[in-house]
Amino acid sequence: MKTVADSRSGSAASGPDGVPAASTATALDTARVLLIEDEPGIVDFVRRGLEAEGFAVEAAMDGIEGERLALGGGFDAIVLDLMLPGRGGLEILRAVRQAMPRVPVIVLTARGEVEDRVEGLDAGAVDYLVKPFSMAELVARIRAQLRAIAHASTSTLSAAGIDVELLTREVRRDGRVVTLSSTEFELLIHLMRHQGQAVSREQILSSVWGYEHDPATNVVDVYVGYLRRKLGLPGDPAPIFTVRAVGYRLGGTR
Repeated sequence: MKTVADSRSGSAASGPDGVPAASTATALDTARVLLIEDEPGIVDFVRRGLEAEGFAVEAAMDGIEGERLALGGGFDAIVLDLMLPGRGGLEILRAVRQAMPRVPVIVLTARGEVEDRVEGLDAGAVDYLVKPFSMAELVARIRAQLRAIAHASTSTLSAAGIDVELLTREVRRDGRVVTLSSTEFELLIHLMRHQGQAVSREQILSSVWGYEHDPATNVVDVYVGYLRRKLGLPGDPAPIFTVRAVGYRLGGTR
């Protein structure tokens, strides 16, 4: 069985630092996508669907080959299954995030429990799709990630004494480096993009974790607690405030 699908010729490659080629491309639809998936039917379905939209696709059907291709560079986005032979998807995800932090990785898996989503996002995924999935939704999510990279007017965000370098994912508060997990980072970015606004738990859950409100989960409150502890300084707590009966707000006064 052939484990690697032929890619289109003439695809734009990324640089050695992992900057997606689509960031300078004139058309996002020509981006080069790596699919790491071990089910032949899904590989064929996804490849045909993405190529019909103009993407150039290369596929690997085991974790070892997938990691080799991913770390070799040249891809604008990666679609990654978690349960793979040879090497697990989470291991690949962590390796890619360390080597090429700017390349978006979208996890595609049958594991849809909240804990699985959190684990994937914490490992560095930018998005998460659960099987069975819509081809149109996968295409839309890939385009959204590429568009965010290509159209970003600035690579930094600043709010309430917090500075974030979006490309390297470096976070500082008052000049002090703060190390965050991927989920904590995405939560912080969401709050910073809504600086001074009260953001509901439902909005945060949908934006950061990608699923609708679950009244039984306290994951938002738990991660806000993590952020507060990491961003807080002696005598100067993190500027994340609880808005009663609503959710949370970054910046402003209590």
